[in-house]
Amino acid sequence: MTIGIDIRVLARGARTGVEEYTLNLLPCLFDLDKSIQYKLFYNAFQKEILDYPWLGLPNVRLYDFRIPNRFLFVFARYLRQPKIDRLLKGVDIFFNPHFFVAPVSLRCKKIITFHDLSFEHHPQFFSWRKRGWQRFLMNARSEAKKADKIIAVSESTKEDLISLYKIEPEKIKVIYSGVNKEFRIKNLELRIKEKIKKKYGLPDKFILYFGTIEPRKNIIGLIKAFELLKSKSGFKLVIAGAKGWLCQDIFKTAGESKYGQDIIFTGFIEEKDKPELYNLAELFVYPSFFEGFGFPPLEAMACGLPTIVSHSSSLPEAVGDAAIMIDPYNIDEMAWAMEMILLDNDLKERLVKKGIERAKNFSWQKCAEKTLEVLLETK
Repeated sequence: MTIGIDIRVLARGARTGVEEYTLNLLPCLFDLDKSIQYKLFYNAFQKEILDYPWLGLPNVRLYDFRIPNRFLFVFARYLRQPKIDRLLKGVDIFFNPHFFVAPVSLRCKKIITFHDLSFEHHPQFFSWRKRGWQRFLMNARSEAKKADKIIAVSESTKEDLISLYKIEPEKIKVIYSGVNKEFRIKNLELRIKEKIKKKYGLPDKFILYFGTIEPRKNIIGLIKAFELLKSKSGFKLVIAGAKGWLCQDIFKTAGESKYGQDIIFTGFIEEKDKPELYNLAELFVYPSFFEGFGFPPLEAMACGLPTIVSHSSSLPEAVGDAAIMIDPYNIDEMAWAMEMILLDNDLKERLVKKGIERAKNFSWQKCAEKTLEVLLETK
């Protein structure tokens, strides 16, 4: 059996949710059944050079193309050419970890993972370029209808696919993503602590947000809640992560805050430093308006960090009763939740214990096993 996999999401070298999903799922998937051959479709005119151990596995072959993606997307979207399975010299099943438009031959089955439909719920949080890309080149609705099977990373995403795109429920399988084993409580040596703090300009005591800097994440709301909290607390606010689209107002709000000197933007965090960042913080806040799954809250909980999340979209599904949930539009409630955790040690300890146990429910091995089941069922 031969399975093709679209890995174009790795071309930018970014580590947002879709890239994390792909990079963590694939090595587990390749290891499950060595008799299955995998052909990887990798394309962009300018792209990252891939350097991962799983590329050297005997059952994995990389097909590397340099077709400009803007042309490939136009031809694929409107002419349904080229057929990706033919570029890969024949596959039985084509698996797309994201809904990039990818036409295949009639004899080839296609499975797509949908992470969220945030662009349908909140188009105002996306740039005009991103909205145009979704509407004219990707057409997620069409891709969902053409797929033989869909993997949704949460029940929330499944319900959106059913209600917004009218996809038959039996066509959708919910498979939760995992949490990397590197995320755990660490007794950091003083030398390591000081190195990470110096590298990213971290203070001694801080509240942490980690994720892409963009409007959908409600960072402006977090800054305003921090301003309410600051008069009662000596903590600082660390906003970690790379810039996303439409982020200018976020930096403007922080710069104009009377507590601006206590709001630190770290910029991009290297993958190897993420567990240390969580372990150095006192509290994690993720007040996003909308998430398809939400890796950072689970990573934070796995590292023993008490966590606050929005009660919207998939986040309650992910954290269960192991985090405090707030209304992302209620600034007072967000500030109150942060204050309660920082002042109440019993509450903090309960959240830490529950969070560690909750995060154990999400493993990449389990995700890979269930994903392979769907792939084999579709043949």
